[in-house]
Amino acid sequence: MKTALLLLMGLLSINTMAQSPVRLAVAGLSHGHVGWVFNRADKKDMELVGIYEPNPELVNLFAEKYKLDKKLFFSDLNKMLDQVKPEAVSAFGAINEHITIVRACAPRKIHVMVEKPLATTFSDAKEIRKLAEQNAIQVLTNYETSWYASNQYVNDLVQQGKLGDIRKVMVNDGHQGPKEIGVSKEFFEILTDPEKNGAGALIDFGCYGANLMTWLLKGERPVSVTAVTHQNKPDIYKNVDDEASIILQYPKAQCIIQGSWNWSFARKDMEVYGNKGYAVAVNPTVVRQRLNEKSPEETIKLDPRPAPYTDPFSVLADVVQGRLKLDKNDLYGLPVNVTVVEILEAARTSAKSGKTVFLNK
Repeated sequence: MKTALLLLMGLLSINTMAQSPVRLAVAGLSHGHVGWVFNRADKKDMELVGIYEPNPELVNLFAEKYKLDKKLFFSDLNKMLDQVKPEAVSAFGAINEHITIVRACAPRKIHVMVEKPLATTFSDAKEIRKLAEQNAIQVLTNYETSWYASNQYVNDLVQQGKLGDIRKVMVNDGHQGPKEIGVSKEFFEILTDPEKNGAGALIDFGCYGANLMTWLLKGERPVSVTAVTHQNKPDIYKNVDDEASIILQYPKAQCIIQGSWNWSFARKDMEVYGNKGYAVAVNPTVVRQRLNEKSPEETIKLDPRPAPYTDPFSVLADVVQGRLKLDKNDLYGLPVNVTVVEILEAARTSAKSGKTVFLNK
C-alpha cells in the first residue's frame, strides 16, 4: 500500500511539473513581432518573468500599452538572466544581436528562440551552433511559415514520392515594404540597417525560401548561389536592397527565391514541381495540386495545424519541457537554419560581386 501511494504521489508530482509554465524572458522590444508574446493571455504555458530593453522610450511604451509591472524590465541582459533565472529567452531585437543573446544564455543553460533568420553572418551561425551543442540547449528560429498546414502537406507529398523527384521550387515572400505597411520606427531602423539586419529584402524575406528548400531536401546544401538585388525605392531604402531574387542550384533541382518589398500585396507561398506532379502552397491552409498529367488540377482546403503549432511560444514551451522533440531536419532547428545563413551570406556576396558563388563541399 505504501509503495503504491508513493508511486501515485510521484506520478502526480511529474504531472504537476509538466503543467508548470515555462519561465520566459524577452530580450529586446524593437522587433515588430514582439507583440505576440503579450497577446496570448489565454494560454498558460508561459510565465513572463523579465524583459531586457535598454531603450527607456520602448520600456515606457510597452509598460503602458500592456499594463506591465516596471519591475519586469531590465537595462542589463546579464543582470536580468541572473536575477529572474528564466528557462527560455525569446529574442526580439536586431538580427545581429542574436549571437550576443546566445552567448549570454548558453553558459546559463537557458534555451533561446530567435526571430528569423538565425544570424546575419555564417560565422555567427556556426558559433551559435557550437554554443548550443556545448551547453546542451535548444536554439530555435521562428518562421511563420513553419506553422503552415499547406507547407507540411506539400512536404508530405514530396516525402511520399507523389510529386516524384523535385526539379524546381519557387518561393515568393514579402509585402509592399516596411514603410508602406507601417512598421514601428524602431523596427524600420533595424530592417534598413545593413549591419543590424544583414541586408534588406534579401534577408527579411529571402530567408523563408532558404529555410523551406533546405527542409524539403532534408538538409542538402546547394552547389551554388546566384543573387540579384536592387533598390526600386532608394529614396525610402537608402542603405539596403528592397528587391532580391536568389537562385539555388542543386545537382538535379533548382530553387528560385523571390524576396521583395515591392509586392502588390503581402504573400508567403511556395510552388514545388517534381517530375511526376506539382503542388502549390497558396496560403496557410490551401494547396493546389496536380499529381499526374492525366488528372486535372485540384484545390485542397486544409485544417490549420493543431496545438502546439498555433503559436511559436507553445512550440518553445513544449520543446523546453520535453513534450516535443525536434528532429535534425526541423524547420525551427539549428541544422537547417545554420545552412539558411550560409545560403544568405553567399547570396549577399553574389549580389555584391555580380557572380555566382559556389559553396564548398
